Amino acid sequence: MKLTRFASVALAALLLTGCFDNKKPNTETSAPEQAKLPAAPSFNSDSAYAYVAKQVAFGPRVPNSVAHVKTGDWVIGKFKSYGLSVREQPFEAVAFDGKMLKSRNIIAQFQPQAARRVTIFTHWDTRPFADKDKQNKNAPLDGASDGASGVGIALEMARLLAAQPDSLTPAVGVDFILFDSEDYGYDSSTQGELKNQLANLEAQGGSSWCLGSQYWAKNMVPANYKPEFGILLDMVGAKNGKFSREGQSLEKARDVVDKVWNLASQLGYSDYFLFKDMGGITDDHVFTNQAGVRTIDIIDTMPFGDETFPAYHHTTQDNLANIDKRTLKAVGQTVLQTIYGE
Repeated sequence: MKLTRFASVALAALLLTGCFDNKKPNTETSAPEQAKLPAAPSFNSDSAYAYVAKQVAFGPRVPNSVAHVKTGDWVIGKFKSYGLSVREQPFEAVAFDGKMLKSRNIIAQFQPQAARRVTIFTHWDTRPFADKDKQNKNAPLDGASDGASGVGIALEMARLLAAQPDSLTPAVGVDFILFDSEDYGYDSSTQGELKNQLANLEAQGGSSWCLGSQYWAKNMVPANYKPEFGILLDMVGAKNGKFSREGQSLEKARDVVDKVWNLASQLGYSDYFLFKDMGGITDDHVFTNQAGVRTIDIIDTMPFGDETFPAYHHTTQDNLANIDKRTLKAVGQTVLQTIYGE
């Protein structure tokens, strides 16, 4: 999902202006004793994979493109077909290169009447250039894991929730909020020859990344939105996905991190959800947390070494061949269990 949105700050600082903090003070923690799992539907990874494949088939979902418009329309139609209440939040945003991006956030609500709510965040756009790719630096991305996987999991959760009888409906309402223009940011390590026209915004605590979540945080839909917590899904479908406990997630919502990672351990997914703490990453959850929604980030990161992100990150290798149904299952089932535990 992002490139070098890195900032050299310590974990205590956490509010970054790049997109990710490359200095990751990893520490090991141990899984606690296991409690009884909440009952939940079985997450269908075949269905989630099909949703990912459909998005990729439209072509790179770059703002202002035909593929972007068609994908957004299709996602909205799928949520509506499952009976969710759907709203669009259109906006225009200036990118770091001066382009005006026609964008829209998508908000789909399951059980909109429920007072207690949980939010699943993700982004649905793709990066317009594979600037970490050594041979195709200016090629747009399929964004199979970086974008499409989170949407695929969200759609499958929506389908499952809508299919349950009243006796198996969760005790909370669930909102799926899909941000646009998240991945059109400036990476100084790969785009140093370009000028970042949003440098002043970054100096004021904003970012050239995450434009949709920044807009939503200032113009919340629904208005005065106060869910119990939020879970951001980013890069959640790749082979051998690894999800460390991200720094700002721990600072803002440690109890939610503990809940999710403990459930993953009980489900047998500790190979994916590592009990390893890492530094902060600037992602959409930075801005949802600023808006008062306690949010954690589930994002594929490298648990060892100097690289924060896996090799496919912001390259043309992030295609459908990069997607593994086992990773989709691990994330989807864990998040479903979390919702049913509320």
